[in-house]
Amino acid sequence: MINNNELITWSNQLSCGITLIDEQHKRLVELVNEMFDHVTGNDVQEHDYFNRVIQETVKYIKIHFTTEEKILLVTEYRGYIEHKKEHERFIKAVLENIRDYETGRRITLSTFTRFLKDWILSHIALVDRQYFEYLRKNKLNYIAEKVG
Repeated sequence: MINNNELITWSNQLSCGITLIDEQHKRLVELVNEMFDHVTGNDVQEHDYFNRVIQETVKYIKIHFTTEEKILLVTEYRGYIEHKKEHERFIKAVLENIRDYETGRRITLSTFTRFLKDWILSHIALVDRQYFEYLRKNKLNYIAEKVG
């Protein structure tokens, strides 16, 4: 088993102040933490678990990205195109990691989960933070709330 320092702890630093986005980010954190909880060192158990949850996880990530992108379009965020490209690069990387995991190449449930954790934390803290500030500064939160 892994130890708790691998898990993500939700904090106000990850919050953007938009209820819908915060709830989706919290769910992404929960999904990653659930994966961490299933890292046992038993390849068969881990692979079985992975096969059960990965499609749900990818689907949820895509729903979240669609929500963010709608908000960015409605609020005319100038960084929309680059933000969307960042989402596309992440989905591509996730799919490559899934393919590698399924074929037994260079990745374990533990490394896949760390990849998700690192990306989610850095994306929220760095990339998403830019539009959080834009929305706050331009008082566009009400528009973002209506998109959801």
